[in-house]
Amino acid sequence: MHMVYPLIIDCDPGHDDAIAILFALASPEVKVRGVTTVAGNQTVERTTHNALTLLGLAGRHDVPVARGAAAPLRRELRTAPEVHGDSGLDGGGRLPEPSTRPVAEDAVTFLARQIGPGVGLVATAPLTNVALALDRLARPERLIWMGGSVDEPGDATTAAEFNAFVDPDAAAAVFAAGIEPTMVGLDVTHRARVGPRYQERLRAGGSAGRFAARLLDFYGLVYRERHGWDGPPVHDALAVAVAVDPTLVRTEHVHVRVHTDGPDRGRTEVVPCQFPNALVALEVDASRFLDLLCARLASLP
Repeated sequence: MHMVYPLIIDCDPGHDDAIAILFALASPEVKVRGVTTVAGNQTVERTTHNALTLLGLAGRHDVPVARGAAAPLRRELRTAPEVHGDSGLDGGGRLPEPSTRPVAEDAVTFLARQIGPGVGLVATAPLTNVALALDRLARPERLIWMGGSVDEPGDATTAAEFNAFVDPDAAAAVFAAGIEPTMVGLDVTHRARVGPRYQERLRAGGSAGRFAARLLDFYGLVYRERHGWDGPPVHDALAVAVAVDPTLVRTEHVHVRVHTDGPDRGRTEVVPCQFPNALVALEVDASRFLDLLCARLASLP
């Protein structure tokens, strides 16, 4: 009998966050203990609404949602409607209104109360909530963050990935906190794209798969226009997959410096000969990840 790993997802849904949440709910290796939301892809009002909607679609009203930070630690918020649309989930079809509400406590309080030995945290958004929770001495068993990049150009600027760019101060604080996060960045997510063959598998895989395929139809337009790719990456789902099966990626133990100002704002730089402070994913078994993603979403009712 395998051990079930308690997991909290800190997110800003977002197309790939949505698929990541569904992937986690469908994975018997983890038990989703809660979802916390933050401003990023859209405002925190919208990302919280989307998280509640997604859990309702999956029939998981038992999973609490805690609303988090409405803005980065020290900067104005930048959202990404050009990628995710005004709703954050454009293209997913007409979605029902949530039938539940967020819990009374805010996300940082929820994280500080829930996180401890044996509890993992996957963050698929700017690290604002996580940095504030660490200030309250919350220490996850393992933190996996979808964000940053080492060798791949950024997607917010040429220097920076979006989650790192939106709140670089929070990212810098997390990497300095001594918890050795695992960074699942563009170096691996851009190599695990959901091309036509996998999209058709999703479409044939039940209601969750069809919903994911509709999201990817919209989301993929950005990557077709920017890169000429025939399928988009699902950045955040890969971060959840690393919690489910760490062997999907090869990591290196390195020192990551987060630039907080100037033209390199949000850049996550590996600094040689410095004491390691993180694990960074550098290679991915893309086909095994995508096979797992399709199979798990097909298993949802």
